[in-house]
Formats: sequence, C-alpha cells, structure tokens
Amino acid sequence: MAKQKMLEDLFHDTLKDIYFAEKKILATLPKMAKAAQSAELKAAFEKHRTETEGHVARLEDVFGAIGKKPVGKTCAAIMGITEEGAEIMEEYKGSPALDAGLLAAAQAVEHYEISRYGTLRTWADELGLKDAVALLEATLAEEKTTDETLTKLAESAVNIAAEAA
Repeated sequence: MAKQKMLEDLFHDTLKDIYFAEKKILATLPKMAKAAQSAELKAAFEKHRTETEGHVARLEDVFGAIGKKPVGKTCAAIMGITEEGAEIMEEYKGSPALDAGLLAAAQAVEHYEISRYGTLRTWADELGLKDAVALLEATLAEEKTTDETLTKLAESAVNIAAEAA
C-alpha cells in the first residue's frame, strides 16, 4: 500500500517546483533585459536577476533546513508563462508595445512566485519550520516589491509609450 502523502510531502514537492521556476527565470531574465527597449525596464530586469540569484540561494537553504537535496521538478506553469514571454519578444520585436508585453509577462511571473512563496511560507509555519519561514518570507517580500516596481514602471512610462507611438 502506498504511503499517504502529508503536508510535508506537499511542501517538499512545491519547493522543488519553485526551485525549478527560479532557475528558469534566471535563464530568461537576461533575454528579457536584452529585448527591452526602455532603459528603466532593462535595469529592472537586470536588478531582478541579481535578486533571483539570492532567491535560489535561499531556496537551497530551505532544502537544507528540511534535510533534502536542492533539486527542481519541472514546473508547467512557469514553462507556460516564459513561453508566452518568448512569443511576445518574437511577435512584438521593434514594436512600441514590446516593453508593455515584456512587463506584463514579468508580472505574470511575479504573481506566480508571490502565490508560491506565500503558500510555502504558510505551510512552513504550520510544519514548525521557523528557519524556512524566515527565508521564504524574505523572498516573498522581495517578489512583492518587484511587482510594485513593475506596476509603477508600467503606469508611469511603459504603457504610455506603447499607447502614444
């Protein structure tokens, strides 16, 4: 008879999912920065790449806190979101709407990450993993800040430029 899955199993599986997602995002951000036409958007992508390296390191610490090896599991959600971003880069290359599309794709990634980190933080708390809670909370806060920064950039410049052209 198969072992019944518990919250700690779900926590570990979801941790593997977001670990894969962060690694995929690390590979995608330089392409988005290169494609961005706005210097501000390019800088935002480059800054978030550095932060994402820290997110990966924190996740590795969370794996260590639960006595597991850091390993990813293919995340269909992030694959789909990054695929949409790649389509935007191709279909809108050179277009005034390119940056608006890139920014929207980046926010889809951020919203996914915010959802995952919030869930993982809550589960870590339920499981009594205090060290993991602090690590996940730190990343969650950074993801929320990035989302807010992207929203401000969209509203103050990127969407206006896409519409005005």
